[in-house]
Amino acid sequence: MIEAENRSQLMVLLQEGLDAGASIKAVANLFGICSRTLKRWDIALNAHGFSVDNRKGSLRHVVHKFSAEERRRVIETVNDPRFADLTPAQIVAILAEERIYVGSESTFYRIMREEGLLRHRGRARQPREPRPIPMLEARGIHQVLAWDITLLPGPVKGQFYYLYMVMDVWSRRILGTEVHECESGQLARDFFERVCRDEEINNESSPILHSDNGAPMRSFTLASKMAELGVSLSFSRPRVSNDNAFAESVFRTMKYHQSYPLKRFRDLVSVRAWVDGFVEWYNTEHRHSGIKYVTPNQRHYGQADAICEIRQQTYEQAFLLNPQRWTKGPRDWSQPEVVKINHPRPMQSLAA
Repeated sequence: MIEAENRSQLMVLLQEGLDAGASIKAVANLFGICSRTLKRWDIALNAHGFSVDNRKGSLRHVVHKFSAEERRRVIETVNDPRFADLTPAQIVAILAEERIYVGSESTFYRIMREEGLLRHRGRARQPREPRPIPMLEARGIHQVLAWDITLLPGPVKGQFYYLYMVMDVWSRRILGTEVHECESGQLARDFFERVCRDEEINNESSPILHSDNGAPMRSFTLASKMAELGVSLSFSRPRVSNDNAFAESVFRTMKYHQSYPLKRFRDLVSVRAWVDGFVEWYNTEHRHSGIKYVTPNQRHYGQADAICEIRQQTYEQAFLLNPQRWTKGPRDWSQPEVVKINHPRPMQSLAA
């Protein structure tokens, strides 16, 4: 803060600069002070003969300011085990009943804010570190599996059947499904034991099983079985459904399929029959956009490259016949070699 006598000297220098033809802004920049501040000081000096800093927050003596001892007493009070989980409003009320006055409610809040005591007093838990983003990639079958459970409407309103589903992320093939009347870790354990046996997944495969944070997914029963089979577990971040987008995408395709019932399933037998038919269609007939419109079975069993090679030749021949119709050359039909979960997308060029 610049004292009054120093301001007077600056005003003299300002006047000399103005008399020499300099602008007030140029002089202010030379002093390192805003030109509006110099103008305000000049007005104060001309009116009163001196300049006093009356801005809010300026240094002044506050008569009723808490002493160091009074401040320490407030801090000791809010940290007392009696009051560790109470708000300042409750603390002030209790102390008043005991004929004790330490400070006002606003004073408690102000001192607690300055000392960083507004949060996590007593047994309140510290905020957890955010869970790292699961980043996975698959370069072949059985490397990354995604699974989830969805609800299918039963015959009565409020009654649902639980569809267990696991898919191969690289090929998009549904490896197995089961429908039950409830969800549990034991049912999930038995489900994956059957799937791993049918798909010949073992310790040598070393796949990663990715899921959300549901109770069956987090159960110790399933975890112990996966450890026995050599399957590593990966989990989505809490409340981030996009972390398990592959499984959610299958459920979306399922529930918007033309054969999905408009109202409800009749019974458990009809649900299982419909799910079996949908899986057969999805794996053998559904042209998946993520794998260049081949079926999951064609990619899973190594037929996709030959199919896409035929498409590539067809497009290159069409390009040679009429190259003027193509602005970017023939379409690339090659299969994606790597399928990633949560990896950042490559930056697109400005030309694109």
